[in-house]
Amino acid sequence: MLKGAVKDGQQVTEEWAKLLDLIEGVHLHEVRHVPRDHGIITEVFRPQWDPTGLPVVHIYQSRLFPGAIGAWSCHARNVDRLFINQGHVKLVLYDGREESPSRGRLNELHVGDARPTLLVVPPGVWHGIQNLGASDALMLNLPSNAYDYRDPDHYRLPFDTPEIPYVWSRRESERLRGK
Repeated sequence: MLKGAVKDGQQVTEEWAKLLDLIEGVHLHEVRHVPRDHGIITEVFRPQWDPTGLPVVHIYQSRLFPGAIGAWSCHARNVDRLFINQGHVKLVLYDGREESPSRGRLNELHVGDARPTLLVVPPGVWHGIQNLGASDALMLNLPSNAYDYRDPDHYRLPFDTPEIPYVWSRRESERLRGK
């Protein structure tokens, strides 16, 4: 080995499941596509995938352009249930909850076409997304509460905030946008 080489640690199980130390209260359910003679079926949500037991009351879709970064956002009351199955998306979580045993922990996930995923994000966990692919990425959100137009439960920080110890790769974003 060359000097300075670092050996990889285990990243997946023998069944190719990701090894993750998820933030307290975050739940991840990877979905498998079902190929059919006429196309592909992909389940988006089943109640048993979401341990919160909260009802689905609102569904909306977000489209993320190639290279775009949507960060950071958080909710005080809402649980986000994010489903990504189109594109190649980096989804980053940061636990900013004072009382959480995983306070300060970061999770970086890569989801989309290859690994469709439903991610349950509790209130107080900051999250951001970046489209790493060359085409638009799509994400569905099935939040625990319908959007309140008059009093949104939505808080934002800029992608480069010093409050969250994470640096987004802007160079990759600019390359994908052709700059």
